[in-house]
Amino acid sequence: MKKSRKLFLGIALVLAAGIYYYVALPAINIHSSDVWFFILALLVILAVVYAARKRLGRGEIRSSRPMKVFAGLILGVGVVYLVGTLLSSPIINAKKYQSLMTVEEGNFTEDIEELSFDRIPLLDKDSAAILGDRKMGSMVDMVSQFEADDIYSQINYQDRPVRVTPLKYASPIKWLTNQSEGIPAYILIDMASQNTELVKLEEGIKYSTSEYFNRNIYRHLRFAHPTYIYGELSFEIDDDGVPYWIAPVKQFNIGLFGGETVGKVVLCNAVTGETETYDIEDAPQWIDRAYSADLLVQLFDYYGTLKHGFLNSVLGQKDCLQTTEGYNYLAMDDDVWMYTGVTSVNGDQSNVGFVLSNQRTMETRYYEVEGATESAAMASAEGQVQNLKYQATFPLLLNIADEPTYFIALKDDAGLVKKYAMVNVQKYQVVAIGDTVSQCQESYRELLVSNGIRAEEEAEPVEKQTVSGVIARIAEAVVDGNSHYYVLLEGSEEIFDVPVADCLEIIRYETGDTVTFTYEAGEPANTVTAVE
Repeated sequence: MKKSRKLFLGIALVLAAGIYYYVALPAINIHSSDVWFFILALLVILAVVYAARKRLGRGEIRSSRPMKVFAGLILGVGVVYLVGTLLSSPIINAKKYQSLMTVEEGNFTEDIEELSFDRIPLLDKDSAAILGDRKMGSMVDMVSQFEADDIYSQINYQDRPVRVTPLKYASPIKWLTNQSEGIPAYILIDMASQNTELVKLEEGIKYSTSEYFNRNIYRHLRFAHPTYIYGELSFEIDDDGVPYWIAPVKQFNIGLFGGETVGKVVLCNAVTGETETYDIEDAPQWIDRAYSADLLVQLFDYYGTLKHGFLNSVLGQKDCLQTTEGYNYLAMDDDVWMYTGVTSVNGDQSNVGFVLSNQRTMETRYYEVEGATESAAMASAEGQVQNLKYQATFPLLLNIADEPTYFIALKDDAGLVKKYAMVNVQKYQVVAIGDTVSQCQESYRELLVSNGIRAEEEAEPVEKQTVSGVIARIAEAVVDGNSHYYVLLEGSEEIFDVPVADCLEIIRYETGDTVTFTYEAGEPANTVTAVE
C-alpha cells in the first residue's frame, strides 16, 4: 500500500513538472532565473509533501534530519542565486557593463544620405495597424476567420522600408476549423507609399503566436532548443517574400545573469517549421532585427552612465549621458537602425547628440549634435497646428539639405495622418508644415534659407521634369483623406501620382486625352506638380 502511494505521488509530481514545463516553457539553463525559481519551488513542495506524509509536528520538523537537508538545500540554492545576482550586477562590474557596446563617433552628413521624399517612411506602428485593419475589413473571404496580428515589424524589403505582420486566428473556434491549412497570408505595408498588400501564400503559415499546442511558435522553438534563452521574437520575410520568425538567443557576458547581448539567432520558417541557427556575426544579411530597440537603448545607457564607475552614475554623475524617452527606426545600408536622442543625466532640456544602432549587428554610432529633444520638437510641431488639435508622432531623424531634421507625422483623433512637419534639430523654432511630404520639404528648405541656416545658392531645388502623352488609364484613390489620381500614359510603364488638392484641373481629363505633366521623379510613382 505504501509503495503504491509512493508511486502515485511520484507520478503526480512528474506530471505536475511536465505540465509546468509545457505551459511555462523555461529554458534549461543556469543563466535563466526561471530555472532557479523552479528548483526552489520544487524543493519547497518536496519538503511539504514529506512533512505531510510523515505527519510531522512543528517540533519534529525542526529535529527531522531529512527536513534539515531540505532546509539546507533551499537555503543553499537561495544564497547561490542571490550571490550570483550580486556578482552579475553593474554595482561591482561597472567597467564590464560599460564596454559591452562599442560606440564610434559618426559624421552625420557622410553617414546619413538625404532621402528622396518618396522613400521617407511615413507610418508608425499605430498607423500601420489602422491600414492593416482596413485591409482585413475589405477581405470578405478572410475577415470572419482571421484578423491582423499586432506585430508589424519594420524591415527593409527589396530596398524599401516596410512593416509586415502575419494574420492570426480570430478565435479558438476559428483556429479549430482552419489550423489544418494554416494562416493563408500576411500583410505588407510600404511605409513610404502607404500601399497595403495582403500577400497570399501557396501554403499556409503553420507556426505562429496564435497556435495553441506544439505548433505555437514559442513552444516549437523551446522544444527545438531546450537550453536557449530567447529574446523578443520578430516576424520578417526574406528577399523572396518567405515568412520567418527571427528568435535572438541571449548571451550573458557577466556572471550568471548579467551583461545580456545576443550570441546566436534562430530562423524558423513560419510555413514548414524548419529552423536554422547562426552565430550572430554570421546571420544572413536580409535579417533586420536581432537586437531589440529596448536592449540597444539599455546597452547605450550602460555605456553612457558608467564611464567613471557605478557610484559616479548615482552620485556625482560626471560626464554621464543617457538616451531620451522613445526611439524610431532609420533604413541605412539595407539594414534597420534604431535611432534615439542622447541627453545629460542632469536633466537638461536639450539633446547633446543622438545615437544610431544597427539592429542586426549592434554596430553603434554616436553623433554629437546639440539641439532640441524629441518631445520639444513634437510640441513645436503641434503648436503650428494647435487649432486642429493634431497629435505628433515620435520623430524620425532625416538629413534634409545636410541639416539634422526631425520628421514628424501629425494625426487626428482617429489616428489618421493629416499633415507632416519638419523641425530643425538645432533650431527647433524652424518648423515647416505641409499636407504632403514634398510640400513640407519644399517649405522647410525655404525656411532654412530665410533663417540663415543655409545660403540661398546651397538650397538645392528638387529637380522637375516634363512629359506629354495620351492617357491610357486613370484611377482615383483616397490616401489619408486626400484624393489622388494615378495615371498611365500610352507607351510608358511609369505611374504618375496627381494630388487633386494641388492639381485640381486633372478632373477635366479622362482616358484618351492628351496631357502634359510637370513632375518630380520617384518610386513607385512620380509626383505631379502641374497639369497642362
